Formats: sequence, structure tokens, C-alpha cells
Amino acid sequence: MTKAKGAAMRRIQAGNALSAFGLGFTVPYLYVYVAQVRELGASTAGAVLAVFAMAALVALPFTGRIIDRRGPLHVLVAAAVLASAGAVGMGLSASIPAVVLSAALLGAGTAVMQPALATMIVWCSETATRTRAFATQFFLQNLGLGVGGLIGGHIVDESRPSSFTLLFGIEAAMFLVLAAIALTVRLPHSPTLHDSRPSGGESGARGGLRGLLGHRAMVQLLVLGFVLFFACYGQFESGLAAYGTEAAGIEPATLGTALAANTAVIVLAQFLVLRFVERRRRSSVIASVGLIWAVAWLAAGYAGLGHGSQAMATAAFISTYALFGLGEAMLSPTVAPLVADLAPEAMVGQYNSAFALVKQLALAVGPAVGGPMGAALHGPYIVTFVLFSLSVTVLALRLGKRLTPVQDRPSLAARTRVVAVHKPEDAVAPAR
Repeated sequence: MTKAKGAAMRRIQAGNALSAFGLGFTVPYLYVYVAQVRELGASTAGAVLAVFAMAALVALPFTGRIIDRRGPLHVLVAAAVLASAGAVGMGLSASIPAVVLSAALLGAGTAVMQPALATMIVWCSETATRTRAFATQFFLQNLGLGVGGLIGGHIVDESRPSSFTLLFGIEAAMFLVLAAIALTVRLPHSPTLHDSRPSGGESGARGGLRGLLGHRAMVQLLVLGFVLFFACYGQFESGLAAYGTEAAGIEPATLGTALAANTAVIVLAQFLVLRFVERRRRSSVIASVGLIWAVAWLAAGYAGLGHGSQAMATAAFISTYALFGLGEAMLSPTVAPLVADLAPEAMVGQYNSAFALVKQLALAVGPAVGGPMGAALHGPYIVTFVLFSLSVTVLALRLGKRLTPVQDRPSLAARTRVVAVHKPEDAVAPAR
């Protein structure tokens, strides 16, 4: 990595950490704030969370093309300002229309920041260094969210709405800090749409949505991504939480401990895991995550369906979240860089946005499916998600057959000087 790229990367990662720190102040308390502090009711709070997700789904389909045409820097700054306005509005809102509008601004802004930041990281890294760059991003995000949530928990007071206004104000300020830092970044290069147009033997490849959907490896990765987020993140605060309280008799406070265990494993294990995965095939690493998560769901099954003591059930339930954290630490240096390595150079924004859209869909569908199952159908719930976890392994191994050797094992780039490039489907060689 050149000195210029290194300087740009450090600023991007710093801004990423600070924005996550700001999000950590409010994410755990959004439902309580709307339903109880502002006294707008549980139905309004649910609608606000739905609007938060829907705003992301509406914004993301347009984001990728804008990033590729205008550059990720301008998109990131605009998204950060939009999210800041939403956070300020949320902190001051006392009526349903104001809260819903603020949630839409906040949801759209935070969603658009994801592919913009990812594209900036791609521009400032090489194939051989991208794995570590995305692992660092994931580590800093979780560290920021954890520290922000911890500090926010000591500030928040349900009897004082002003304490929540302060939290949202801090969040808004962090978004503006991200925008300010981004404006100081000098990106190494700015590819144009023409640069990614295939020529000669690549004449069959087409840009835009049609080209993306015709790229079978990317489509397989999108399907895999949906299953990953549906089977893990989409269950954290809905189905798995409902299952834990209803089937395993877990106290609500223990849910916080389980989430803390998840974050702790990610923070402590990220760079130890990175050493393990850096020189291994990405497809094999993702496949192993599916097996780890299958064990996690079996531990959850023991917590709720076993006949052990309450202490054993609690330990098994917390272990479920910890095992999920281990899998997440293994995914962060594999999935996001793989999206970038599959993309044509000037379609990185569209590929990142497509993956972010799939993530949001999974996070929207996951609670809707898992919540009712986790609360009432305890046995089928566990069996369903054990099977989903095992399907991650199958899908990852199938994806590996469509990747080039460097795409599947980026450490080869440092030894062979081969660069992973986008190829039409009939030219993609299977990994050996």
C-alpha cells in the first residue's frame, strides 16, 4: 500500500469508528424512546423500526450507480449529513409524523453510508491488503458500537426525555465528524465507467444491473449473503431473543449479557482469526462458519429444549451468541472483500450496494419469520436455523467452484502478482 493510500485508509477507518460510536448511543434504545419516553405507543415504535428498514431498501437500489458515477466521497458526505439531520429530528420529535420522518432520514442515511465506505476502502486497498482492511473496519465498527452503547447506557434515563435528546445529539455530531473527516480524504484514483468496459474476449460482459445479474458468481454470493444475514443478524433481537425468554426462561438482562459476549468475542478474536483466514480459501472459511453456526443453534436448542439446570441453559444461550461472534469475525475479512474482487473496477459501488440491499432484505425478513417461530414453535425454530446454517456451508463450497484462484485465496496475489479481475462467466476458471 502506498503512503497516500495508507493515509487515506487511516482517515476512513477513523471516521467509520466514530460513526459507529455515535450509532451505539441510540440503537439499543430506539424502541424504548419512541414507545415509552415519547409515549407514542408500541405500535408506533414498531412502525418507526419498519420505516427505518424500509428507507434503506428504497435508497440502496439507487446508491450504487451514483457512487460509481460521482464517486463514493460525495455520497458518503451527503449520507452522513442526512443521517445527522435524522438523528437531530429524532431527538426533538414528539409527534408521530415527526418521528417517522426522522426515522426515514436516519435509516436512509446510515444505509447509504455502508456501500460508500466500502467503496472507499476498496479504492484505498489492493487485492492482497483488502482482507485486513475490511477486518479492521468490522473490528472498529463493533468496538465503536459497544463503547457507544456502554456509555449511552449510563447517560440514558427514561424519566428524562432530555437524556435521549443528548444521545441523539451526540449521534448527530458523530455523523458530522465523519463527513468532515471524509472531506479531508484524498482518494488515490477515481475510475470512470469507461474503465470497466470489457473489450476483446470480454465483450460478453455488460455493465449495470443486467451485467450484475448475469455474473453468476456474484448472484451466488448475494444468495449466500441473504442466508448468512437471515440466519444470524436477522435473529439476534427478534427470534433468538423470543426463543431465549420463552423456551429457555432467560431473563431480559441476560440478553444484554449475551450480546456483550458476542461483541467481546468479535473484538478479542478478530485479528487472531485474521491470521488464520488470510491464507486460506475464502469459500472454505465461509463454509466453516456455517458449521460453527450450526453448533451455535444446537447450543440454543439445548438451552431451551434440554433438561439441564437454569444455569446450564443460561450458559448455553450465551455460548450461542459467542459462537455467532466467532463466525462474524471470520466473515468480515472474507465476504466484503470478495464482493469488491468480483466487481468490475468502476462498478464497485453497484456491487457493494447490491450486497447491502440483500443484507437489509434479510434483516427485514428475518425478524418477521423468526420472531413468531422463536416465541411459539421452539423445536421447528431450532431445526430450521440449523438447516439454514448448514446451507451456508453448501452454498459457500458451490461458490468456490466459480471463483478464480486469486479471488478465492487473495494471498496468491502477493506471490504471483496476478490481479483478480472481473471476467465474463464463460471465462471464469474454477479454483483448484
